[in-house]
Amino acid sequence: MSVELVAVERRLWSGKASFVVAQTTEGEIGVMPGHEPVLGQLVEGGIVKVTTTDGDTVTAAVHGGFLSVTHEVVSILAESAELGEEIDVEAARQALTAEDEAERARASARLRAAGQSA
Repeated sequence: MSVELVAVERRLWSGKASFVVAQTTEGEIGVMPGHEPVLGQLVEGGIVKVTTTDGDTVTAAVHGGFLSVTHEVVSILAESAELGEEIDVEAARQALTAEDEAERARASARLRAAGQSA
């Protein structure tokens, strides 16, 4: 299936995938080729994992937005998102002490996407 991971500021990743996992306000959803069409609202401070057809995993910290699934296309349209490999781990760790709860949730998601524990 085709997958597009797009944030307001840019397209983060697109390609062919065999599996997508995302966190929505209704819970975590896993999508494989041929999945029934669905539209979901992404949570603030969530993670999206895409398993490519080559077996690689693309992980991103996603902050709000929507997940749209048709029979052949998964579109992740995020308010903001960062690929795990692009995340500044030290800056994310420092943001864990922020007073704003939403900022702490974003920092936690950024660390998880980068493969770190929060």
